[in-house]
Amino acid sequence: MRYRRDLEPKASEITPEAIWQDRRAVLKTLAASGALGAAGLAQAASTPTGRVLNAPRNPAYVADEAPNSWDDITTYNNFYEFGTDKSDPARNAGTLRPSPWSVTIGGEVETRGTFALEDLLKPHPVEERVYRLRCVEAWSMVIPWDGFPLADLIKRLKPTSKAKFVAFTTLKDPVQMPGQRSGVLDWPYVEGLRMDEAMHPLAFLATGVYGRALPNQSGAPLRLVVPWKYGFKSAKSIVRIDFVEHAPATTWAVSNPHEYGFFANVNPAVDHPRWSQKTERRIGGGVFAPRIATRPFNGYTEVASLYTGLDLTKWF
Repeated sequence: MRYRRDLEPKASEITPEAIWQDRRAVLKTLAASGALGAAGLAQAASTPTGRVLNAPRNPAYVADEAPNSWDDITTYNNFYEFGTDKSDPARNAGTLRPSPWSVTIGGEVETRGTFALEDLLKPHPVEERVYRLRCVEAWSMVIPWDGFPLADLIKRLKPTSKAKFVAFTTLKDPVQMPGQRSGVLDWPYVEGLRMDEAMHPLAFLATGVYGRALPNQSGAPLRLVVPWKYGFKSAKSIVRIDFVEHAPATTWAVSNPHEYGFFANVNPAVDHPRWSQKTERRIGGGVFAPRIATRPFNGYTEVASLYTGLDLTKWF
């Protein structure tokens, strides 16, 4: 399957934030007057918050659908550190303190040490990219992320020839992350990529969403975004990045290897044992939203060459 760039909307065709907020204000007024039902009121409940990033849009990365709303993106999250229900992170993530923040760099790399986040990010200009993100539970979103290519940071850190994989470790602090008091997973959360995956132009470190600094429930202050893989690969609230010779033991692949493989590429031909992956439903459309066909690699088929010769039904 070939993903056609000519089907993508132009940057000018995506609703600007100011217009989008005006539309939400109208919806809120209509809801208050009874012109909309409960669903409309819920959609009009809030507006974007947080520091404005002023990130220019990169026109090379524009999804072929309009972005989800701020509410969709920030109130329906998988972030077990704050609870296993999709609405738990928005309710519980206020305990996270995203500043000050530091990230430790280790392993097979020339530049090692613990760095204040602002120092680590300072040389990297922030841009906006609109990506589709697909979760294993057969739902998906279209999200305008703000951040910079992971490859830019890797090049600056100068990994050695022994570095074949990159491991990402997230914060372990049951006080800030009350969901870690449960035994649902083995904390801290660890994810990883092969080096060639990490260096692909699509792989992204996000510092914001919708032009604002990342809210806590979305993985503040730094998260990984790998749009051709299932959402659990995109580690949130990263505190450590290690360059290693062998594949890291990642959290879900260790916890439940029959359901969650290391690669986790979006593949409609590989069903989750408890549901089909052949179709998906966009968040925000309600339970009656039409299901749409899942695309290989979530539509980002430019990554297919990374897996030449690899049986993706076996190495899922």
